[in-house]
Amino acid sequence: MNIAVVGLSHRTAPVEVREKLSISDDHIEESFKSLKSNDQVLEVSILSTCNRLEIYALVKNQELGVSAIKSFLSNHSGLNKDDLYPHLFNFNQSEAVNHLMSVAGGLDSLVLGEGQILSQVKKMVRLGQEHQSIGPIFNRLLTQAVSTGKRVRSETNLGTGAVSISSAAVELAQLKLGQSQGKDQLMSLESEKVVVVGAGRMSRLLLQHLQSKGCSELTLINRTLSRAETLSADFPNLNVKCDLLDSLDKCLESSSLLFTSTASESPIINAERLKKFKRSTILRLIDIGVPRNISADVAEVSGFEAHDVDDLQEVVARNQDARQQIALEAQALIDEESKSFLEWWASLEAVPTINRLRSGLESIRKEELQKALSRMGPDFSARERKVVEALSKGIINKILHTPVTNLRAPQPSEQRKESLKIIEALFNLSLEEEN
Repeated sequence: MNIAVVGLSHRTAPVEVREKLSISDDHIEESFKSLKSNDQVLEVSILSTCNRLEIYALVKNQELGVSAIKSFLSNHSGLNKDDLYPHLFNFNQSEAVNHLMSVAGGLDSLVLGEGQILSQVKKMVRLGQEHQSIGPIFNRLLTQAVSTGKRVRSETNLGTGAVSISSAAVELAQLKLGQSQGKDQLMSLESEKVVVVGAGRMSRLLLQHLQSKGCSELTLINRTLSRAETLSADFPNLNVKCDLLDSLDKCLESSSLLFTSTASESPIINAERLKKFKRSTILRLIDIGVPRNISADVAEVSGFEAHDVDDLQEVVARNQDARQQIALEAQALIDEESKSFLEWWASLEAVPTINRLRSGLESIRKEELQKALSRMGPDFSARERKVVEALSKGIINKILHTPVTNLRAPQPSEQRKESLKIIEALFNLSLEEEN
């Protein structure tokens, strides 16, 4: 068995490719079924965010398993191999484990140290358990990844003051406003007419950061009014006007800054929609949805300036240098956690031999106990029989304790294999297995 990860991220693929591979909650079940239908895939989990799509799998054969996952991604995205495969990465065994720990710790994020990725890894665990696509190996691996992410945040300063995708989007708006005035600095948004489309988690963060950057009022529009109103209620100091998505055209005509973050699988704003507006001032559109909520063709329309998640790099680069040293501390924790899991994984090699050894000794114990009890005669009470049986079990457990502990202990693979051979030869376990 082998652990593999195949996927792409903001590091390897532009948003126009990433959005084609995004797997929504509505399609997660069929994706699990498709992947598990291949006999090479034993356990599988899926991490789908705005900046990455990664498939982690326990496979029988490394090459065949990775090939099966790549074929699934090609079919799912509708991209042919020549267009998709150059954007994919894949890691095996220790590299795959270390990559997962780095992702959970926020070291592989667009925004170094951003905390939202940990909740997305937790969701990956939950979905895998709900759809029964993961077993004992991945339950251990994914649970340890979550605890690694928590350690990074509690034992280093990487998460302190770390910006999210949403806060980076707000800073991008501030930066573009400054640049439009000939200033390379972040400007206050107090005079902007702001609209936020969508009322999910990302929009909640948008409202939080907009308020902290000077915005005192905005319009929040959503497909369902009640959800927008519930979100706005959590911001009593921010004047939020809630409206339905039907009011989008009115907002496109009158606002100066508009953010989109919806679960729509197709663009809700495109060039055709914008061409009917004759704007005298620029409307800045910032899309943090993947798949994108704003079509790429809006760049053709005058009066509008559009940005997507890939444009956040401009803001992120301004904040990264100061965090690199802290990232080194986090990497040390990640290496430690990866080593811990891999040592546990390696120890599983000893389990079949340990089980045969325990089974063999248990058979001997039962046989000898039965002989002893038959010689005791009918005067031997039930209580005395239980005491003798407990004694025999205790002796076997004491005998097994040291060899089992040593076989499972961290050690070079060759050393463990040699120890297993000796145990199997001494106790004739191989012959038992063949019979």
